[in-house]
Amino acid sequence: MTATGLRVRSCAHRGDSSRYRENTLPAIRSAIASGAGFVEIDVRVTRDGQVVVVHDPTFERLWNLPQPVAETTWDEVLALGDADHRPPSLGEVLELFDGVHSTLLIDMDDASFAAPAHAVIAPESAGASIAWCGDLDGMRMISALDPDARIWMPWSRTTPPTDDDLGDLRPECINTPFAVMSPGLVDDIHRLGLDVTVWTVDDDAVMRWAIRTGVDTVTTNRLGRFQSIATDAEERSGADPAEELDRAHVVARSLAEWAVEYTSAADLGTISTKRDAADLVTEVDTAVERQVREVIGAQFPDHDFVGEEFGGSERAGVPCWYLDPVDGTANLANGVPWNAFSLALVVDHEPIVSVVADPWRGDVFDARRGAGARLNGHPLRLTDAAPSDGDPLRGRIVSTELANQHPWPGMVSLLRRLGDRYCTMRIMGSGTLTLTGVAAGRGVGAVIGSFGAVDHLAAILIVQEAGGLVLGEDGSPTSFPASGGVLAAAPWAADALYGEWKAAIGESE
Repeated sequence: MTATGLRVRSCAHRGDSSRYRENTLPAIRSAIASGAGFVEIDVRVTRDGQVVVVHDPTFERLWNLPQPVAETTWDEVLALGDADHRPPSLGEVLELFDGVHSTLLIDMDDASFAAPAHAVIAPESAGASIAWCGDLDGMRMISALDPDARIWMPWSRTTPPTDDDLGDLRPECINTPFAVMSPGLVDDIHRLGLDVTVWTVDDDAVMRWAIRTGVDTVTTNRLGRFQSIATDAEERSGADPAEELDRAHVVARSLAEWAVEYTSAADLGTISTKRDAADLVTEVDTAVERQVREVIGAQFPDHDFVGEEFGGSERAGVPCWYLDPVDGTANLANGVPWNAFSLALVVDHEPIVSVVADPWRGDVFDARRGAGARLNGHPLRLTDAAPSDGDPLRGRIVSTELANQHPWPGMVSLLRRLGDRYCTMRIMGSGTLTLTGVAAGRGVGAVIGSFGAVDHLAAILIVQEAGGLVLGEDGSPTSFPASGGVLAAAPWAADALYGEWKAAIGESE
């Protein structure tokens, strides 16, 4: 079977972007030659009105030119190189689609690009197949300009669109991020007489899963890999049990990335209290938890869920997700940019997948049991070698957190004992980031007076997979302390820090 004969169509994201620079003519030619059903490109408009094919608002990432596209002239774009090595114009791209089997999919993230892009397409597209996606208002403008335009309607909910949602748009398909997709949603959308597309799918396990859900088109940066997997998927049925864990890891990362964008931009809304006046909750906390529950429920309907805001419980032998949507809400509510998103997948109190996100630095930590930990995609590994300057705590930093607004029993003693060893203690306001930071070498260790699963499980797995030690109050390695506090440290400092912690607890009794 050839790629063009596959039941599930491929959409090459920014062209054949795993082989060539995205959104350039070589990438687009390669996608067409490889048999992509659709070739997606991004458009922006220069200062002098030229529609150029580029994703970012500036040329900095790919051409080392920080100047905004909107402030650049077409002559300046031409100076970046020849046609194969600079951002092409939409007109240049359109010429490649004359009489070919691939459809050009024009994506725009701003409605203001709709009319200029349509003005390029309208007089020149007789021999090309064109479709549109992106900003919903932009799609409405395209539909108004051309009632017969092929529209991919953006959709990010786990429930299907209603007639009111569809309005007069008349889309040919519903275009969704893969994390909200489920077999039930595919069926619901198909019953509306519409196709389903998912984006952007680059992981093998998610590719196989998306194909099994019955979607019509998959958008990917790994065109060749997807075509190979799609061919194989049509020759066999059923899922590999390991694929669910792979997919859980990808979904968790995508939720962490979403939480970074949402939390850093959202209005806090009404700030209320839970147990007391120091225990705050914002509308961001509840909105993030609702979204994560909705996505996890769609993707993994048989899993349990425990969240900071809406509770839940874990059953023996059943995978369970533990979420703190905003760890450090007091900081968030008071304008202190130091809080975290924490999500862990656990089976029988053993974390197996975890993510922690820092919305204010854009950092995403992730880990998988036995597969290591990463920060923004880069491996984390703590050294086993002790420094040669004697006392492993001398001149170092150890972090901790308050028990709500008060010191935990032994915390003041620990502060004094560490100070006597010329080791400084820090209290930043997020137990999740405090523990996770150890994995990145941000301090030599951390001590939390009372373990909380939703707050600390994700961080514990990240520290362990980075090569750190995590100990309970009894000094034993642990992933899920039954009671008491928890310590995380670089391996060469763990014994010394544990000794001071244990002594401090004893002095408080």
